[in-house]
Amino acid sequence: MASVHNSKLLHIDTGILTKDACVVIVKTEWNAAIVDELEAGCISVLKEHNAQYKVLTVPGAFELPFAVKRYWELNKYKDDRPLAFITLGCVIKGDTPHFEYVCQGVTDGVMNLNLQLPVPTIFGVLTVNTQPQAMERIGGEHGHKGEEAAITALKMIALAKTF
Repeated sequence: MASVHNSKLLHIDTGILTKDACVVIVKTEWNAAIVDELEAGCISVLKEHNAQYKVLTVPGAFELPFAVKRYWELNKYKDDRPLAFITLGCVIKGDTPHFEYVCQGVTDGVMNLNLQLPVPTIFGVLTVNTQPQAMERIGGEHGHKGEEAAITALKMIALAKTF
């Protein structure tokens, strides 16, 4: 089972940070209670490391890649352009194949952004079978995926600066 306790992700000594890094969080409206907790954890870590951030909201997970790409296109030449994006959402399995289509689409979309854009896009979308599984990932036994997404973004910004 994947667990933050099996990784060194929370060991911050591996390269954080550029002061005043700009990170754009793109979050969904679906499953708002869970996504708002992901956002709160994410923002807490970004503030702790003096990162600047902006939050954009889209209707659902499928719209996340569009918002990231369009925001980048409109801001890539600005002084305050983002050094990373974080996508936050929660897709809970239902009784139809919709879950698989949405999860595959958003996963592929974020992967494509990582290959197309010169800045990282962090995958902070929960893809779970049940509401309790989502709750375990916003501060429960599986850690806090919003915090982990922010740490990952900061580490990727630091890594990119070494290239």
